[in-house]
Amino acid sequence: MRFRLASRAIVIGVAAVLALSACGGSEPADTAQASGGGGLEKAEITIGALPIPDSAALYIANKRGFFKEEGLTVNIETVQGGAQAQQSLMGGSLDATQTNYVSTFLAVSAGNKLKIVADLYQATPNSFNIMVPKDSPIKTPADLKGKKIAVNSKRNIGTLSVTSVLKAHGLTEQDVTFLEFPFPDMAGKLQQGVVDAAWMTEPHLTAVQKNIGAQKLADTMTGPTADFPIAGVVVTEEFLAKHPKTVAAFQRGLAKAQQISASDRKAVEEILPTYTKIDAATAAVITLGSFPTSLDETRLQRVSDLMVEQGYLKSAIPAKTILPDSNG
Repeated sequence: MRFRLASRAIVIGVAAVLALSACGGSEPADTAQASGGGGLEKAEITIGALPIPDSAALYIANKRGFFKEEGLTVNIETVQGGAQAQQSLMGGSLDATQTNYVSTFLAVSAGNKLKIVADLYQATPNSFNIMVPKDSPIKTPADLKGKKIAVNSKRNIGTLSVTSVLKAHGLTEQDVTFLEFPFPDMAGKLQQGVVDAAWMTEPHLTAVQKNIGAQKLADTMTGPTADFPIAGVVVTEEFLAKHPKTVAAFQRGLAKAQQISASDRKAVEEILPTYTKIDAATAAVITLGSFPTSLDETRLQRVSDLMVEQGYLKSAIPAKTILPDSNG
């Protein structure tokens, strides 16, 4: 079964998210809802999101009015990747953004003060694969030596997970060349021979197989990266400090949608065509990751630890230091 529920109990997970809201200095959930979400420091925010399944809950929350119930208007702006999104976040053009956790830890290591306020997506088997063109001579990851591989962002979750696969086959990051392209452009780059392989996620995995006959070379979410935490929502420490009730309202609205994403695949299938370039038929067959319903320090610490192992960080960053409840 391609779709799996998040590993933690939904009821417990939602309670944990609400607890995080409380640490942000918010009023209790029932009080906020009874007052229609009144008293928010900022009633309208802009959040960056990639047009991929990771962000499904954001769109579900908007469509079903969960943010509106909290007195909050959330504008979703499409971004290319986590690193680019965080630049916009630090520059102030975004109030919050979906981002992958590798980008988050890298940004924190560079001195940016960020807080993860919600978990969005976790890998499952075959949700992030290395793809090669039809009839490619590359048959195993070991054949990638000296080849060009497309990723959506360099020094990020794509390169980290691909390097993990390379390491298992006797290669290093230096044995390949990573080239940066948006996910929608990767199929064309494979066809044109600009790259020899591409690290892809859905809906592009299904599309590239259907449209150009591309083949799976390797699942990058196995071994050290099995069930790997992928993406969440971050804000700056300054934004959280100035807008604790706004962040708490956002967390409550998103928690409801994340619970739906975790338990109802049909809901995810229905929302995907509204913000991605896939139709309903494709949405019904793509491989989805899981949608965690809680922020888990131990799970997120895996990202930092693997980054140290692969030289992305000089020393591990404690995950608890970038979670809101570390200050609660």
